[in-house]
Amino acid sequence: MFPEAAAVTEAPRPRVVLIDDEEMVRLSMEQALQLAGIAVEAFESAEAALPAIARDFAGIVVSDVRLPGSDGLALLAEIRRRDPELPVVLVTGHGDIAMAVAAMREGAYHFIEKPFVNDAFVEVVRRALEKRALVMENRRLRDALDRGDARGNAVERCLVGQSPAMRRLREDVASLASAAADVLVLGETGAGKEQVARALHEGGSRAAKPFVAINCGAIPESMFESEMFGHEAGAFTGAGKRRIGKVEHASGGTLFLDEVESMPLALQVKLLRVLQERRVERLGSNTSVPVDLRVVAATKEDLGALSEAGRFRRDLFFRLNVVTLTLPPLRERREDIPLLFELFLVQAAVKYQRPVIEVPPSLRRSLMLADWPGNVRELKNAAERAMLGFLGPDLAGVTGAAPGLDALLDRVERLIIEDTLKVSGQRIAEAARLLGLPRKTLSDRMKRLGLGAGD
Repeated sequence: MFPEAAAVTEAPRPRVVLIDDEEMVRLSMEQALQLAGIAVEAFESAEAALPAIARDFAGIVVSDVRLPGSDGLALLAEIRRRDPELPVVLVTGHGDIAMAVAAMREGAYHFIEKPFVNDAFVEVVRRALEKRALVMENRRLRDALDRGDARGNAVERCLVGQSPAMRRLREDVASLASAAADVLVLGETGAGKEQVARALHEGGSRAAKPFVAINCGAIPESMFESEMFGHEAGAFTGAGKRRIGKVEHASGGTLFLDEVESMPLALQVKLLRVLQERRVERLGSNTSVPVDLRVVAATKEDLGALSEAGRFRRDLFFRLNVVTLTLPPLRERREDIPLLFELFLVQAAVKYQRPVIEVPPSLRRSLMLADWPGNVRELKNAAERAMLGFLGPDLAGVTGAAPGLDALLDRVERLIIEDTLKVSGQRIAEAARLLGLPRKTLSDRMKRLGLGAGD
């Protein structure tokens, strides 16, 4: 009845396949989506559209119910045969509502009644695309596992996100995972630096060996040396028996030093020796023990500046800084927020044994506009509160007081300018042209918003 989907050789791109036989209506919907920054491929019939839809099609389908030839219900049935997880949004006239409701029972994602408000239409499409992104992300993980690609699967599982920054980070981690080099991970509090370390460990040849994490800021200085390097029986009062330290325990695997900037200066000398010689000497012993480990250190501080100020050993900084990976804060990869929030909701549903909740548009907008000073950790907490019913559409009780109108407008303006700069290749003159602003006006606004102002 329908032609089969054409083989897809390039990476799937998220877009909307739009089907409507009325040219003016089709052009109007196409324009509304394009103005919202959503890629569209339009067709006048189901038969013409279906070859573009393969199982790895990363987008969604928007279709009128009444079509020449095969109608929207037949289209829905065919799409569900090919891919039951592909969202289909049906557009219907008033007389077809009963048909659309029946289609919802058959698995349609949503239906919109004509005439509709463009903003509402775009919001439904965005939500459907976000759901599709989650499905495709999960498929990639499952496919990697099925192929036996456990290492690649581990990197994708640890570092979730489809923003350009996260894609680049995953590529860097995958290329470094089996290398012997120590790594320094930079990032704000809660950004997920330990996840980067776990991805390096689980994605490499050391995955079957221990991953030992130490929070250097959480260990009392008096216990630090024993905790890190171990001790012999009788090394100090209360040391009744030999204790293997974290460094020795990590031999064969990965040692993760979180908040390494908090390590006492006196212990930094001993750590430097361990890193250089790959041998550790327990407290109270005169014999060193060889260790085979990879060290991943993480910090939210500028270690170079701390070393200049005498608060961190310069030689240790140079030794740790063999390869540096930078994890961007959540506010710089806002396109990852909906996907991460949906994943955390699923995790929270399992944790609290509750059904996954639907994210209302008002909450989705607030999530995208929030600054998230606590980054991914804060977003995960927000998802748990949402699952428990303690998260409102203004994020009250999670990110502090709801921002005022001026703050919200600044955030929206910042997002628009950032997106336009990406499209223009960071060329301010071109961005100003696209926005319909004089270059000086755009530069002044960028300065006010902290975006810089120079090509």
